[in-house]
Amino acid sequence: MASLLVVWRLEVLAGQGVEGTVLGTIFMPFCSGMGNIVFALVLAMNMGDGNDVLVNCLFNNVANLTLLIGVPVLIWSMASIPRKKNQKAVREFRMGRLSLSLNLVAAFFFSLFTWLLAADGVLSRTDGFVLLALFVFWQCFHIYDVKKTNLLKKKAYPKTLVFEVGLLLLGAFAIFVSTSWLVQWFQSLESELLPPRLLGWASGVLMVLPNALLAFYYAAKDRMDVVYTSQSGDAHICIPLCIGIFAAFRAIPSGEFLERSLLILMGLCAIHLLFVATMGRLPRVLAALFVAAFGVFMWVGLA
Repeated sequence: MASLLVVWRLEVLAGQGVEGTVLGTIFMPFCSGMGNIVFALVLAMNMGDGNDVLVNCLFNNVANLTLLIGVPVLIWSMASIPRKKNQKAVREFRMGRLSLSLNLVAAFFFSLFTWLLAADGVLSRTDGFVLLALFVFWQCFHIYDVKKTNLLKKKAYPKTLVFEVGLLLLGAFAIFVSTSWLVQWFQSLESELLPPRLLGWASGVLMVLPNALLAFYYAAKDRMDVVYTSQSGDAHICIPLCIGIFAAFRAIPSGEFLERSLLILMGLCAIHLLFVATMGRLPRVLAALFVAAFGVFMWVGLA
């Protein structure tokens, strides 16, 4: 229900003139990543395992950049040029491609910074505050960029923005309550089918569903620009925000899974950036390879 509420209000904001790049880079990542934020906070407050947070976040990011971009591209394709070939449409397309490229560059460097901080075998509390500071700086840059664009285009946010944010916060509270219950229930299980060590994977699957709902909804509406920016922008929520939140409470031992997953994320960001910058789109052949790569990631991770 919270996910449906998010889709409803985001569609209202789009109808009120909020641009797709703004939806994809500011509003949607927070909405779709709220479950991951709450999961990290709940585990930190309940003395949970930091490895569960790492698995949850890394699974979410890999799924976003492979499955949730690859499948919509396979089904609906991704046009390299706007259908309306007037000057305004072409200019907006180029601006959107530039914004997406910047998002991918940021995701690459956030993953790189986390990989470097974890090189000593642990993400300490100091490392956690560094990651949080990086996230705050990135959001300040986004706010500056949006306000600059609004001034140049003489646009303003809709007057109902405070009301929309209130509804989204209501959905966030519902997610907090349900996530807290889910974590406590899962940790109390004594089942060989769902052992507590699979909490990170199980929560990752559950929390990627809002991303999938948003991705398929906007892809069906021929808004692949929103799909792409939201899924790449969601990487900025998990890394550095979610990992930073938990590490600020308790240090997280790093290991082979974290190192391998961050290298995979950096590779995915680099490949996406290459095709977005040169072609303006993701070819269907590469989308199919990304979907297959996600299957391999799941198989190796669970094994």
